[in-house]
Amino acid sequence: MATPPTLAADAVLGLLVPLWQWAIGLLVLVTVVVSARRLLMRGPTRMGGALLLAGAAVVALTAISYLVESL
Repeated sequence: MATPPTLAADAVLGLLVPLWQWAIGLLVLVTVVVSARRLLMRGPTRMGGALLLAGAAVVALTAISYLVESL
């Protein structure tokens, strides 16, 4: 069986994928920095609740990914 020819569009898309990953990562980083700054400005009471919420989210995501992986 003959292999399908490689298209030039696949090569260009392969070069652009890392660029999109960097752009998404940069936007996530900016969002985290801005939200952390706003959280710090609100004081320690809000930070305690936010840390509990973030910790619960991490535990939930870990449990879900473990359950999905074990299926």
